[in-house]
Amino acid sequence: MGVKLGDLIPEEVIEKLNLEDLRGRAIALDAYNMLYQFITIIRGQDGRPLMDRHGRITSHLSGLFFRVINFLKVGMKPIFVYDGRPPELKKQAVEKRMERRAEAAVLYRQALEEGRIEEARKYAQQAATLDEFIVESSKTLISLMGLPVLQAPSEGEAQAAYIASRGDAYASASQDMDSLLFGSPRLVRNLSIVGRRKLPGRKEYVEVVPELIHLDKLLNTLKISREQLIDIGILVGTDYWEGVKGIGPKKALKLIKDYGTAENVLKHLKIEVDVDLEQIRNIFLKPNILESYKIEWSEPNYQAIEDLLCGEYDFSVERVRKALNELQNTLREERGKTSLDAWF
Repeated sequence: MGVKLGDLIPEEVIEKLNLEDLRGRAIALDAYNMLYQFITIIRGQDGRPLMDRHGRITSHLSGLFFRVINFLKVGMKPIFVYDGRPPELKKQAVEKRMERRAEAAVLYRQALEEGRIEEARKYAQQAATLDEFIVESSKTLISLMGLPVLQAPSEGEAQAAYIASRGDAYASASQDMDSLLFGSPRLVRNLSIVGRRKLPGRKEYVEVVPELIHLDKLLNTLKISREQLIDIGILVGTDYWEGVKGIGPKKALKLIKDYGTAENVLKHLKIEVDVDLEQIRNIFLKPNILESYKIEWSEPNYQAIEDLLCGEYDFSVERVRKALNELQNTLREERGKTSLDAWF
């Protein structure tokens, strides 16, 4: 879910982009975050995800395939970073999420049986979860498309932020603001949902565009340090501790400016907690990441992609071939402008 700091981000530090603005940029993507977006959004009217003839979910593969092709056609260079073992402090948050998803799954089946289709779709989205098949099949597709897949030892967002901080990527990409707490110099949001989107529960649509947030600009505007931003997240609530009830982002900002640290704020409020705040702080400041990794892009394996999607997972041959032909033509044109080595 990530830390909820959206209300704290001033409009003036959010830069609206077109996908074309990321041409030539390596972007370290939070793979799990993107996969959740796809399996949540890509569903039928009754909430059922896309499936193949064996009943295997393929919504994520559809989302990845067409979205990645859009990335590559504008010259963006994606790096997919996958979560590893979460920190021990995240265990409770993970368990609560699984309970909520199980409850939503029961409500989904009830709504579907009773013909409450709109409610059924809502509950189906809330029940969406990643399993081993979704993760591994996505890695296979991404690799066949010639893109680097990195397995983080722990939080994928932390690894993506580290890659960006080292300059091996221009930015990290996620819907969650945790990337900023992990120290990503730039955060790109909305890459998985760019385009015309229906507002939840309403018959209205909005045009979603990529957004870029520079960490240093955010900190300078708020007049705080990164450590203080982390402490604001701690007060509001993170995946590692639920935070203080009644304290939202703006109130947390004021309290941190007044008292300096989360510990001082809790002391002022006369609140005792049974969690080590320094341990939470260190998850963001000293995360478990790979310091040595390899990032390479290569030519997509067009025939293998078609065989996988159409032969294995029942995708439309016509649609897949059309998309792959467009991609191949785009890459051929780009090679005519620059060297092959420079492109890959």
